[in-house]
Amino acid sequence: MSSQDIPEENLPAEQESNEGTVHGSVAVKDEPFTDPGLPPHEHRIQDLDERAAKRSERVVAFLFMVSMLATVGFIASYVTIDVDTSVYIFPLGHISALNFALGMTLGVALFCIGAGAVHWARTLMSDEEVIQERHPIEAEPEVKAKVLQDFADGARESQFGRRKLIRNTLFGALALVPLSGVVLLRDLGPLPEKKLRTTSWKKGLTLVNMNTNEPLRPSDIAVGSLTFAKPEGLEEHDEDFQVNIAKDALMLVRIQPENIKDKQELEWSHEGIVAYSKICTHVGCPISLYEQQTHHALCPCHQSTFDLSDGARVIFGPAGHALPQLRIGVNAEGHLEAKSEFAEPVGPAFWERG
Repeated sequence: MSSQDIPEENLPAEQESNEGTVHGSVAVKDEPFTDPGLPPHEHRIQDLDERAAKRSERVVAFLFMVSMLATVGFIASYVTIDVDTSVYIFPLGHISALNFALGMTLGVALFCIGAGAVHWARTLMSDEEVIQERHPIEAEPEVKAKVLQDFADGARESQFGRRKLIRNTLFGALALVPLSGVVLLRDLGPLPEKKLRTTSWKKGLTLVNMNTNEPLRPSDIAVGSLTFAKPEGLEEHDEDFQVNIAKDALMLVRIQPENIKDKQELEWSHEGIVAYSKICTHVGCPISLYEQQTHHALCPCHQSTFDLSDGARVIFGPAGHALPQLRIGVNAEGHLEAKSEFAEPVGPAFWERG
């Protein structure tokens, strides 16, 4: 298409200057975009009236204090409200009272901190826009000095040091909110206290066969046999059966008295019947293998081996110490019974340090 085919109004204008221009060129200004600049700064009422600034300060402090109260409410709700309690909330219906209380209090605590910070920034901190020319990225000494000065100016303009009420309540709100997470650590489970140091065994408790659920007599245990027992009164339908049996499980072995090497083991036995904890002292696995010729008990998990004729000492494997022995005897009915509780904690060695 030639220039003759283009409408005249679409052709470049012909312009001449003192220096002379090429025919058909377009004149271009040095600055094609006009700098609009910044609108004039408008002072807020808080900048002009100290009473208005005080009102804003009190509003911010009030929000931070509400956050602190909500955090205290969160902790109180977590401690006092039962997990099974439900309430009717329209239109949600029946919901967990604990979850509702925790959600509301924690939400209010976090919202009030955020709202207080926003209100503080919008009403009390400096709102003047500052133009900064682009500069090289190098961190020159002058730049470092300017950054530090800007930081000091920002701290001064935020009035953080001057508004002590805001500062103190902010610190209080920020200090209390993390306590919500600390309290939630309770869900990791109850503290063991001294529960790992003791078992259900005590003086006078009858030894009951785990398989028949009948009291054991000395005649029920043959030489070279392995029998498992539990304390009288511990039933499988009990709610805490699994918790207790993990500490109370007992294994009984009958050894010829002349083959028992350990003096205390012999004294705590009855007619060669010795009672040891069934719980391995390595990681708490149940011991279930017994070799009658050597009197060795073997843990099937990690092959820790114990000599039941010599105080159940460890002769192989990773177990840390010997199996605890239960002192036994016979009651008036002829049943085997405990003469005392275990003299040391049963199970893995780390339980002793619990």
